[in-house]
Amino acid sequence: MEAMLYALDQINSDPELLPNITLGARILDTCSRDTYALEQSLTFVQALIQKDTSDIRCSNGEQPIIRKPERVVGVIGASGSSVSIMVANVLRLFEIPQISYASTAPELSDNNRYDFFSRVVPPDSYQAQAMVDIVKAMGWNYVSTLASEGNYGESGVDAFIQISREAGGLCIAQSMKIPREPKPGEFDKIIKRLMETPNARGVIIFAHEDDIKQVLEAARKSNLTGHFKFVGSDSWGAKSSPILDQEEVAEGAVTILPKRASIEGFDQYFTTRSLENNRRNIWFAEFWEDDFRCKLTRPGIKIDPEKKKCTGEERISRDSHYEQEGKVQFVIDAVYAMAHALHNMHQDLCPGATGVCDKMDPVEGRLLLSYIRSVNFNGSAGTAVLFNENGDAPGRYDIFQYQMTNTSNPGYRVIGQWTNNLRLNVN
Repeated sequence: MEAMLYALDQINSDPELLPNITLGARILDTCSRDTYALEQSLTFVQALIQKDTSDIRCSNGEQPIIRKPERVVGVIGASGSSVSIMVANVLRLFEIPQISYASTAPELSDNNRYDFFSRVVPPDSYQAQAMVDIVKAMGWNYVSTLASEGNYGESGVDAFIQISREAGGLCIAQSMKIPREPKPGEFDKIIKRLMETPNARGVIIFAHEDDIKQVLEAARKSNLTGHFKFVGSDSWGAKSSPILDQEEVAEGAVTILPKRASIEGFDQYFTTRSLENNRRNIWFAEFWEDDFRCKLTRPGIKIDPEKKKCTGEERISRDSHYEQEGKVQFVIDAVYAMAHALHNMHQDLCPGATGVCDKMDPVEGRLLLSYIRSVNFNGSAGTAVLFNENGDAPGRYDIFQYQMTNTSNPGYRVIGQWTNNLRLNVN
C-alpha cells in the first residue's frame, strides 16, 4: 500500500505524466480472503449501479439529495490469486480494468473469463516451464510434487505436470496436496508418503510459506535432513521465514523468483515514514505496533503490561520485512501502467485540453483497457513493462540456491536466470 501511495506521489509531481490531472486512491483491505474482498469490491462499483429514488421523499415532501460515491476508473490488486479471481468476476461486469502486482495463477490468463484483468507479473505457467527446465538441467528423471490446496498451489503443480509430460523423460512418483487447514500430524504423514518412493528425492513444491516451513520441519523430525532436494516456486523464493531453524533441511534447495530490484527512492521514502508524517495511511499505527513489538496508547484502550509502550521515536530500518516480499517494484509498475494508459488516452481524446475533458468524464472502461494493454514503458527496475494479448507480463526469473556448507556466508545465491530459456551456472 505504501508503494502505491509513493507511486501516486511520484506521478502527481511529474510534469510530463498526466499534467494538470491528479490521481487519487480509494484503498480497501482484502484481509487476504476472497469472500471478504468480494464484499469490499462492491464499494468500487456502487457509483455504477443505478438506484431508482423517484418514490423517496423527505419529511418536507422534497426529493432527497443522494451523494453518489466517487467513480473508480481502475483497480490495482489483489495480491493472492484467489482474491484477484473473485474481484475480477465483479469488476468485469462493470467494465473496470484491474492490474495485479502479485497474482500468478495460470487461469487468470483466460481472456474470455478475466477480460478486464492484467498483471505486471508472469503467470505460473512460465514458472512451471522454468522449473521443468531446471529439473532436466540437473539430470533428474523421477520427482514428486507438493501443492498447497487452492488456486496457486494446485494450478502451479498442474502446469508443471502438463509441461513435464510434453517434454518427456520425467516421471512423477507422487503428487500430493497439503490441505487448507492441516490436521495435527498431517506433515509427518506427507513425509511418510514421500518415503514410499525413496528414489524420488527431488520434490517440486508450489506451497505457501507456512506449509513449506512445516514440510521442512517434518523432514527434520524424521531424520531425513539431506535426503530430499527441493525445487521451490516463487512463494519460497529468497525468503528467510520458511527456512528459519530448518536451514540444514533446506540446504541445496533451488528456488525461483520473478526478476526484481530494490527501488532506491522507495527505500528512502519508506524508512522516513513515522507516526507523525504518515497520517494518510490508516493502517500505519497497526503496522508500527507489529513491527516494533510495542503498544500505542489509544483513548479507552488498556495496554497489556507485558508489552512495552511505543515512544514514536522508533525508526524503520532498511530491513528484509518489506524488501523480501519483492512486491514493491511490481506495485509501482502496476500504478504506472494505469497512469501511462490514462495519459495516452487523454492525449488522444482530449488533445490540448487542461485537465479532464468531457470525453473522459466518465472514463470508458473498455477503452481504458485497450490503452492498458498497449503500454510499453521502462518500469521502476529499468525493465520494460508491457502486456501480451492475455494481459500477462513476460516471464523473467532469477534462480536461487540456498547454500550453507560450501560457503563462508550462508544464504540464497543467484545461480541462473530464465527468460524463455534457462541459463544455469552449474558450478
